[in-house]
Amino acid sequence: MSSGRSANGREVQIPLQQVAPSLVAPLPITPPSHRSTNPWPPCDLTPQPSAPAGFQPLHGGFRDVFVEKPEAKYCCEACRRVLCEPRQTECGHRFCQSCINDILSHSNPVCPADREPLFKDKIFRDVCCHREIMALKVFCRSKANGCQEQMSLQQIPDHLNVCPFFEVPCPLGKCKERMMRKEIPEHLAWKCKHRESTCEFCMTKMPLTDLQKHKETVCPSFPVSCPNHCSFSSLPRSELTSHQHDCPKAQVSCQFHRYGCTFKGLNQEMRQHDSTFVAEHLRMMVKGNCLLENKVDNVKEELMERCKVLPALNSRLSELESQNEELREKNRQMEQKLANLQKMMSSHSETLMALEIELGSLRRLREEVETLRGTVDNVRTRLATLEQGGRSGSGSTHTFASLETQLNRHDDMLSVHEIRLADMDLRFQVLETASYNGTLIWKIRDYKRRKQEAVAGKTLSLYSQPFYTGYFGYKMCARVYLNGDGMGKGTHLSLFFVVMKGEYDALLPWPFKQKVTLMLMDQTPSRKHLGDAFKPDPHSSSFRRPTAEMNIASGCPLFVAQSVLETGNYIKDDTIFIKVTVDTSDLPDP
Repeated sequence: MSSGRSANGREVQIPLQQVAPSLVAPLPITPPSHRSTNPWPPCDLTPQPSAPAGFQPLHGGFRDVFVEKPEAKYCCEACRRVLCEPRQTECGHRFCQSCINDILSHSNPVCPADREPLFKDKIFRDVCCHREIMALKVFCRSKANGCQEQMSLQQIPDHLNVCPFFEVPCPLGKCKERMMRKEIPEHLAWKCKHRESTCEFCMTKMPLTDLQKHKETVCPSFPVSCPNHCSFSSLPRSELTSHQHDCPKAQVSCQFHRYGCTFKGLNQEMRQHDSTFVAEHLRMMVKGNCLLENKVDNVKEELMERCKVLPALNSRLSELESQNEELREKNRQMEQKLANLQKMMSSHSETLMALEIELGSLRRLREEVETLRGTVDNVRTRLATLEQGGRSGSGSTHTFASLETQLNRHDDMLSVHEIRLADMDLRFQVLETASYNGTLIWKIRDYKRRKQEAVAGKTLSLYSQPFYTGYFGYKMCARVYLNGDGMGKGTHLSLFFVVMKGEYDALLPWPFKQKVTLMLMDQTPSRKHLGDAFKPDPHSSSFRRPTAEMNIASGCPLFVAQSVLETGNYIKDDTIFIKVTVDTSDLPDP
C-alpha cells in the first residue's frame, strides 16, 4: 500500500495492484516533459511466496541495471541476460526458465552452447544460483525518474511499494493519468479532473467534471434571470416557477377560459380585464352550468336504463357461476378419472410385459412339441417299414425293440410337454383376461350343456378367472351355481363372491370392507340388468385375510330365478354375462 493526500486533506491508501499494472500488458504512457522516460514498464509488484507477479520479466532474463556487471555464470546462454528462474542442463549450462521452455518446444532440442542433446527430465532448477542472483545489487527501477537507491534484486518489490519516484495511477479510479508517487497529493489537490469539489451555491459535493453541468441544469440555488425580462434580473432557480405566477410581464390566460373567454395578456392587464368583464363572465358561467345540467340529466337517464338491466345481468351471472362450478366439478372428476386411468395403464403395461414373457415360453414349448411330434412320426415310419420287411434275424429283432423303447420314451416326453403346454395356455388365458380395476366381466359359454352337467351333479359350480382391485390390490373371483345352491337349488341361479389369497395381502387392510355389486347383464339395447349389492360383514370369516387358496364364498343363493333367466334377454347364443364390481374409491394405496 502507498499513501497520498486528496484535495480535502484526507489520506488516500493506494493498493499496489492499482498502482502498478502487470509487466505483461503495460499501459502506454506519455512521460511528462520535465523528466526523462522510465525504461522499466509499469509492473504488478504484489509479493508472492516465490516470485511476485510482475517482478519477473515476461520472457528472458532480468533487465535491471546492476551496480556491478554480473559474472558470466549468472547470464543465460540463450538471451545473455541475468538468469530468471535459472535451470541447469545435464551438460552444465544455465538458462532462464522461459528460454529453456522455448528450446524444449522444438523437435530434437540441443544445447545452443555445445550442441548436446537436451532431455526434459534431466534439467533441474538451480536453487543456489537463484539465491546468489537475488543477492546482486541493482539500481531502483525508477532511476530514470530520479531515484538513486541501491538494493539487492530481491528487495526491488518492497522498495517499489514505497519509492516516491515510482509511477502510479491516480487513486480516484476514473482518472487515467499516471504520476510519481510523490506527486499524488499535488495531483489530487489541483490537477485531477475527477477530484471532489463543492458547488458554491448549494454546497453539494461532486466530481469537478460534473460541476459545470450541475450549475447549468439542476442547481436549485444557481441565479437565473426571468424569461419575461421583468425587473427581477436574478433569482434562484428553485423560485422561478412561483415567480412566473406573479411576474408582471408574464403572459397569462383569463381564469374563465374554460367557460369560453379567449382573452390573454400580461398579469397587470388581467386585473383590469377581470373588473371590466364581470357580467360577461357570469353569462358564460350560466351558459356552462346549463350545459352541465343537461349532461347530468342525460347521464341520469342512461343510468336508470342500465339499472333496469342489472337484475337480468345478476341472474345471468348467477347461472354462469353455477355452470362454472359444475364445470369445475366435472373437470375435477375427469382429472381423477385420468389419474386412475394412468395408474391402470401403468399396471396394464407391467401385465403386458408378463404376458409377453409367458407368450415367449409358450412359443418355445410349442416348438419343442412340434419337434417331438416330428421325431415320433419318423420313428413310427421306420417302425412300419421294419414291420413290413418282417423279422429277418436277431439283429432286426434287436433294432425293432430299440425303436419301440425310443418310441415309448418320446411318447412320454410328448405327453409331459402337452401337459405343460395346456398349463401354460391356461395361465396365458388367465393373465390375458385379468382385470386390475375391481371389475369382472365373466363370459360363460355353452350355458345349456353346463346347466345339464350341474343338474346331473357332474359340475355343480364354476369359478371365474381372478380379478383385482389394483395391480397390488385384493385378488378375487366369482362362483356361480347354474342349478342353484342351498335354498335356491333347482329353482334359481346362485352367484357368490370369493376373496382369494393374493401376493400383496400383507400390505392390504383386513378384513375386506369394500362394497360388492353382483349383476346379470341384459344383452339387448334396453340394458335391464339384474343386480344385487352388499357390504361385507367384518366379522365373517369370508372376508378375513385368506390362509388357504380362497375363503368361503359369500353372496346370493336366490340371485335370479331360472324362469326369469331363461325367458328374458339374458341368454344369447347360449352365452350369459356376469358382472362383479368392487368399489375402489375409498381404497388406500398399499
